[in-house]
Amino acid sequence: MTAVQGTDVDIPTEDGTADAYLTHPDDGGPRPAVLLLMDAFGLRPQLKAMADRLAGAGYTVLVPNLFHRHGRAPVAELPEFIDDASREGLFGQILPMMRDLTPERAMRDAGAYLRWLAQRPEAADGPVAVTGYCFGARLALLTAGTYPDRVAAAAGFHGAHLATDTPDSPHLVADRVSAELYFGHADHDPSLPPEQARRLEEALTAAGVRHRCEVYPDAPHGFTQADTASYHAEGDRRHWAALLDLLDRTF
Repeated sequence: MTAVQGTDVDIPTEDGTADAYLTHPDDGGPRPAVLLLMDAFGLRPQLKAMADRLAGAGYTVLVPNLFHRHGRAPVAELPEFIDDASREGLFGQILPMMRDLTPERAMRDAGAYLRWLAQRPEAADGPVAVTGYCFGARLALLTAGTYPDRVAAAAGFHGAHLATDTPDSPHLVADRVSAELYFGHADHDPSLPPEQARRLEEALTAAGVRHRCEVYPDAPHGFTQADTASYHAEGDRRHWAALLDLLDRTF
């Protein structure tokens, strides 16, 4: 793995300043850019470690604090390890912030992140990739459909509510996506029941989107997050293999 250099940065958006983490190979040369969209627990050491791993594979990675309207990260008071006992109390803090981040606001922000990356010398010219986790997977799909000229590949892992009955469901942007997509679903995930997984697959297929959707056996929702009780080592290993394979094909 290549040595990396990570730093905290601030990004101007239409709704204030978003704090973020930027990491890249330490040679400083331009590399393909990846926008990493956080899970509900937010920008924290776990996500920075994941970004550093991607940077070590040869990418420039930006991890924004999607809850920046509520303060700088960490917006919620997080324990070092998020177990089942602490999860309920945390979601009491987090759910209002998730509801406040409407698709419209999230996509305004996504445009700001993409513009900021396009101006950075560490990021290569051309489209970027997006990878999202939990509710970040929703936003990865929405970003691919909202900015098709800027997103060449998008992935989502243990994504939640990807194909609902609501008028702002992410799967409804399928006909605007030009990127190649990959989704790694958690097995028996209450936030993505089988009917939603089927609806997503059908929408992507009908729109002619290059994609693959896979269910990871025995992997719970949140399986990539090593600082939580939901971590599933085999699911995480498979996630890294699939993500890096997608990026290798794209760039």
